[in-house]
Amino acid sequence: MEALLSLAFDNIASKDTAKIRKGLRQIEGMLAQICLSSGKSKPSTPSHRRNASAINLGEQQTYSPKKLGALAEDPAFREFFRLQEGFEWNVAIRLVDCLERLLGMQSNGQNDLLILSALSNLQGLLLLHPPSRTIFGREIYMNMLLDLLDPYNCPAIQSSTLLVLVTSLLATPQNTRTFENTDGLLTVTSLFKSEETSQNVKLKLLEFLYFYLMPEAPPPTASAPSTAMGLQRSPTKLTGAFERRNSTVSGDEGGGVSKKNIRSQEEKQHMLARYLNNVEDLVQDLRENTPFGAVAC
Repeated sequence: MEALLSLAFDNIASKDTAKIRKGLRQIEGMLAQICLSSGKSKPSTPSHRRNASAINLGEQQTYSPKKLGALAEDPAFREFFRLQEGFEWNVAIRLVDCLERLLGMQSNGQNDLLILSALSNLQGLLLLHPPSRTIFGREIYMNMLLDLLDPYNCPAIQSSTLLVLVTSLLATPQNTRTFENTDGLLTVTSLFKSEETSQNVKLKLLEFLYFYLMPEAPPPTASAPSTAMGLQRSPTKLTGAFERRNSTVSGDEGGGVSKKNIRSQEEKQHMLARYLNNVEDLVQDLRENTPFGAVAC
């Protein structure tokens, strides 16, 4: 896995768009192998048989997503998670650096496709390795996401960026404070109110505002045991282990989210009301319909 990551890192660090594309596909392929289970093979259609050497004698594999419990017991995922704990092999940091370089390159359709691919990979990484979300506690990285929401970017990039932004804030209140401190609310609401913003992006912006207004997770009542990796615990406790590891990375000694990082729903409502009218209606709708269930952000 180290060899594959090293090769992918070299490619996405290049200024050659062909190499960047290759590196992003290598990362995507690695994530697919980790997350998908191969099923029974089935004969390919006649039109595919000319590629038999690439699909093992004319047979194609069907794939299905692995369940969370199965993922926790998967040796490849365990190795991937272990590697992400160190700076040298952390994929999220390399993808963020790649996005910064792409933003500095000439804007065109080909470059936009590379940005979309990098964002898609980054979203997957932040879901697979929640501790990597802590990099967005730094203003330089949060500002990069907000730059991707600028009106000059295409709607597809804006929509994908919003998905990454939600993932970066999920169960990480300290990142939400960074988002607020870097004028994230002003950026999001300005884009929402702009007449030039597409309807699809406005819908995703509205979903983001609902997410932002959700109650934030309170600190756990009990301290978590100190472990090098949350994956040493049982699969049923995998999600909790992620959150505890995330807290450890962010420097909270109590094993939970620091109280000083948490804002109440009323506080966030008041902050959002500085830039947007009728925030009370959003909160009321959120309480009545619970669009995200009972999950705290």
